[in-house]
Amino acid sequence: MKIYVLKNCDTCKKALKWLDEQAIAHNAVDVRTDGLEPSDVQLIVETIGWETALNRRSTTWRGLSDEQKSDITTEKAVALILEQPTLLKRPAFLLDSGPLVGFDKNVQAALQG
Repeated sequence: MKIYVLKNCDTCKKALKWLDEQAIAHNAVDVRTDGLEPSDVQLIVETIGWETALNRRSTTWRGLSDEQKSDITTEKAVALILEQPTLLKRPAFLLDSGPLVGFDKNVQAALQG
């Protein structure tokens, strides 16, 4: 499984530690240093919806212009995330069954299969 993280994000650190403790194989990709695969972003946004995939609580989001933040569509969300990778809600997991974002009990249960 691929997991998109931000290296200084506490939730991402917690998720990576949990995956190691559960002996769940994963490939961590730092969105800031390693970048994002456009096809992965497209899949995430189309599957779970831009409302969930786009981190609208981030400082990056707050720094965008009103024009950038208005009239969001799937295509616009994908473009924004590719332009500013920290706008992707994290951690973002790419599983065979589909993508998941965040790290709550439901995500943990899905990861345990």
